[in-house]
Amino acid sequence: MSIERTECDLLVVGSGASGLATAVRAAWLGLKVIVVEKEAVFGGSSAWSGGWLWIPRNHLAQAAGIVEDKALPKGYLEAELGEQFDEARVDAFLDAAPEMVRFFHDSTSLQFLPGNAIPDFHGDQVNAGTGGRSVTAEPFDARALGKTVKSLRKPLREISFWGMGIASGQDLAHFLKFLRAPSSTWYVCKRVTRHLFDLLFHRRGMTLVNGNALVARLAKSALDLGVDLRLSTSVLELNRNAEGRIGSVSLRQKDGTPLTIDIKGGVVLACGGFPHDKKRIKALLPHCPTGTEHYSAAPKTNTGDGLRLGEAVGAWINTGLKAGAAYAPVSLVRRPNGEIAHFPHLLERAKPGVIAVLADGRRFVNEAGSYHDYTSAQLDGTEPGKPCLSWLICDHQFLRRFGLGNVKPFPLPYSSHLRSGYLKRGNTLRELAELCGIDAFGLEQTLAEYNRHARQGEDPRFGRGGTLYNRIQGDAENQPNPCVRPIEKGPFYAVRIEQGSLGTFMGMQTNQHAQVLDTEKQPIEGLYAVGTDMASIMGGTYPAGGINLGPGMTFGYIAANHVALQLQSKNRI
Repeated sequence: MSIERTECDLLVVGSGASGLATAVRAAWLGLKVIVVEKEAVFGGSSAWSGGWLWIPRNHLAQAAGIVEDKALPKGYLEAELGEQFDEARVDAFLDAAPEMVRFFHDSTSLQFLPGNAIPDFHGDQVNAGTGGRSVTAEPFDARALGKTVKSLRKPLREISFWGMGIASGQDLAHFLKFLRAPSSTWYVCKRVTRHLFDLLFHRRGMTLVNGNALVARLAKSALDLGVDLRLSTSVLELNRNAEGRIGSVSLRQKDGTPLTIDIKGGVVLACGGFPHDKKRIKALLPHCPTGTEHYSAAPKTNTGDGLRLGEAVGAWINTGLKAGAAYAPVSLVRRPNGEIAHFPHLLERAKPGVIAVLADGRRFVNEAGSYHDYTSAQLDGTEPGKPCLSWLICDHQFLRRFGLGNVKPFPLPYSSHLRSGYLKRGNTLRELAELCGIDAFGLEQTLAEYNRHARQGEDPRFGRGGTLYNRIQGDAENQPNPCVRPIEKGPFYAVRIEQGSLGTFMGMQTNQHAQVLDTEKQPIEGLYAVGTDMASIMGGTYPAGGINLGPGMTFGYIAANHVALQLQSKNRI
């Protein structure tokens, strides 16, 4: 079989936001760019994400009067990361991130909305931000992608409504108030009606939000600039030339035909980390002795390809981070075809009228805190060798007002979730505890203590509602504490929570230019890593929402600049 051969200035492996951002910037700088994706759809984990980027000192915040010195977010990261603080890479990120957002906003189809009211996760930490450090993509009409929209990964079924993405903020607020406010009723009816027409004529939603909008806007920008996007194409090997640079890449195309791409500038690995690489999960996550005890909401095809490709040419995989993954609580949902999906519990935990308990019936965490903190506490509270489980407990009022995991709020029915066993119901706490395998006495004692303080809107045990992040995730209509309400009247409900993640933190160690380092801590010429293939600059901590996509796209921008500069220098010689 003959081997096809082509060449490019920059090859990007992976089509999530980090990879596409790299490709767009490089193409805008005049480079010939090829993006390869092993799946038949593009978008990676980013297409399923909330789409938020942590970008301190962005121009949208500054336009709203939120102006801060670089020392403030840098000080926050230094306090949060501790010994994991990598000043060179943090400086590179904080310097380039606002520039990256400005570039995309001014020069491409990627338009941003500000997150000026979104605080950092740990409001009691020094220099924590109270807003202005986040941006997200504007909603996008997918018709602008033309036929390419058929290859865009659809929103995750479990966190969408009939395949329709719902954005955080006012969009979600209208859905939660659907039958309680006439304006919200009208808003939801319009949104749903338009979505039904889209399903009829396009077989998918065409009003894109969250990570789907982010990826679609990046893809539109890439196509406008002539980026060659190749799906169903797998990378087999990175090949070094006589000078030790990555000189070519061996691939397999959709029809099985071999392909070699000669590389003039560099290769950027953006394959989505290793959330479904059982061997690496077993080795790097101590709570996974067989590699199967961890449930990731990332696509199942994120199996560590980038890390293996890097290792084969000498890359240093940094396994010394504080945590191996971006933890999140998930529940397991059985789809009609029997497939098991993972629902990430990111929002409802802060709402008033729900608590979380371990098998002994005791609370173990501030439920309104970040998803990473929740799962970290669940892991810490589990005895070695015991299943790492918790349960979210609520009453009927909460269930119909906010929903619980994959159970949607009123007026959608929930009986199918009871029949499947996903949702447990007991007329009394003791009955619910027996159904779940929770210590009944412990649960009764826990709820009695919780309710005694919750009647005054207080939570002295964990301080729920004590930070701005807690409160903004709660329900502003519930006063005096938007995160706390008693849970007193049955029936009571529970959903079982497993240990999970949104992606991984450990990866290839890079320098401030996103160049992959070898085990001698020297750059591997022509090789870069971004997104979750790159060891997180957050060092295995989770200081704020958007700390994966923000640095991912920023270092993609940095990598593209570096490759372009290297090519310019070579051409001058």
